[in-house]
Amino acid sequence: MQLLINLDVPDLEAAGALYRQAFGLTTGRRLGEDVLELLGAQAPIYLLRNAAGSEAAPDSPRRYERHWTPVHLDVVVEDLDAALAVAVQAGMKPETSILDARWGRIVRLADPFGHGWCLLQFHGRGYDEIAT
Repeated sequence: MQLLINLDVPDLEAAGALYRQAFGLTTGRRLGEDVLELLGAQAPIYLLRNAAGSEAAPDSPRRYERHWTPVHLDVVVEDLDAALAVAVQAGMKPETSILDARWGRIVRLADPFGHGWCLLQFHGRGYDEIAT
């Protein structure tokens, strides 16, 4: 299976700049006027320009204010404090303080387009610390 990540955004240039700065991604291809490919993650990320209010699903318009969604992206980093500082400078907003767990550290963020993100820093064996 090949995984592709697609994120709806209202502004390709602003979103591309944010994710390049916050996560160190690079610009790949431009696919027409409404799609921008970002590289540097384990799967390519495609930013899809879709206007606010356009249909996302039946009877569900796209909205770009922060909202709950059952899907979010985790970015694993070596130094959570440094990565958080870069992400905030790029325009991400922390939604929690840094939380410690047996497997590592985590902080939840939101981007200006309504998407939820987490930065994770693993300790020891990472998730294997809690695997049964």
